[in-house]
Amino acid sequence: MNLTELNRIATAMVAPGKGILAADESSGTIKKRFDAIGVESTEENRRDYREMLFRSKDAMSQYISGVILYDETIWQNAKDGTPLVKLIEQAGAIPGIKVDEGTQGLPMCPGELVTVGLDKLADRLKKYYERGARFAKWRAVIDIGSGIPSMTAISVNAHALGRYAALCQAAQIVPIVEPEVLMDGDHDIERCYEVTQRVLNKTFQELRVQRVALEGMVLKPNMAISGKKCAKQASVEEVAEKTIRLLKACVPAAVPGIAFLSGGQSDEEATAHLNAMHKLGPLPWGLTFSYGRALQAAPQKAWAGRPENVAAGQRAFSHRARMNGLASKGEWQSSLEQKAA
Repeated sequence: MNLTELNRIATAMVAPGKGILAADESSGTIKKRFDAIGVESTEENRRDYREMLFRSKDAMSQYISGVILYDETIWQNAKDGTPLVKLIEQAGAIPGIKVDEGTQGLPMCPGELVTVGLDKLADRLKKYYERGARFAKWRAVIDIGSGIPSMTAISVNAHALGRYAALCQAAQIVPIVEPEVLMDGDHDIERCYEVTQRVLNKTFQELRVQRVALEGMVLKPNMAISGKKCAKQASVEEVAEKTIRLLKACVPAAVPGIAFLSGGQSDEEATAHLNAMHKLGPLPWGLTFSYGRALQAAPQKAWAGRPENVAAGQRAFSHRARMNGLASKGEWQSSLEQKAA
């Protein structure tokens, strides 16, 4: 393992003013997104859509540090035959790959899930590295509800994250470690804080046990935020303050960077929260975004599957990428959204 090189890539992934585009939607998820804009989810349409994003020169070269791909996408070529991985590299961004294989019900723990995909992961990582992937992603899902999460669910998911991260580093690939505490319930921000703290502490304990070099990884956590169905929604300032307090308590300074997931927040909420956190600096690690829907909802709508709308889709993507790029330096203002509108 060349830790210097892993650290160089991890640091580039969280460079100031840039963040990660999560374009790793599974076939089921992208179908839902396409259904919403009236586009058939064929392999060709999925390819065309992602090619549109990767060819958005302004967005990709200025605001996107890396792109997380799905297995189908990493092997695809653009319309002109150029591998999509090459388009990402040519734009100056780093190609990455989602390697988990989704979730299964956790035995003896009703309503809880464990992420699978460790079998044969070492072989898959070798092939992904040869194709150009320099980082990977594995998502663990922790739900908050009546009597959950159990310590069992937190432990098995943290263990799997540790195993995955160690396998990645052995394959000279930077692991994005993503323990996501979902915001789907009616819990308040205090409950989210408390659960996320347990999850992060257990995850870092497992990373140490499994000898993962913290200097060669990126953390992708949720923010401390109210559940979607909670009657009292925390303010932007409270989300920022609690999230930074939580991360300072749980994330060692050796980690080069933290790239948040948007986790069901609206486009602007995700941007505003990130921006507010940068007002609370200085911070021991790089702090940026790794958004999927919060970067893509606008371009999907603008594109709507029509070739004549590609430029409009790229403009919408560039705008969201720029807004988040500014937020990752604490330079975003809501008036910039109105101007674009």
